[in-house]
Amino acid sequence: TTLMVGCFAGMQMFKQQLAASEYMTIVGGFVGSIVFILLLTAVNNFENLAFGSGFQSKLFPEVLGCLFVAMFMSALVHRVCVTTCLIFSLLALYYINKLSQSKYQAPVTVTKTSQKKRK
Repeated sequence: TTLMVGCFAGMQMFKQQLAASEYMTIVGGFVGSIVFILLLTAVNNFENLAFGSGFQSKLFPEVLGCLFVAMFMSALVHRVCVTTCLIFSLLALYYINKLSQSKYQAPVTVTKTSQKKRK
């Protein structure tokens, strides 16, 4: 939570510089996606504390809510930051999901049965 607030404060402090050029608006969207990742981590940690270990974030309330908040924070800097924040956040969400599946998903065992053909 502290890192997220720090990133948002940095976005607001350097609002003029982030909105000054095309490349800096892309950097502003990237910082917005970092805010999204940190906010999603904070929400998921709170839910694990409140509802017990093993609780997973769902798409509708948690992920879309955090994405909306991060995009709103990026909109306070520049309009283009919203679009780049969305792109970077979806890309980060894909890789976070891929990493989570490889680490926490139970391995699937395949059983092979041999059947003889009848003539």
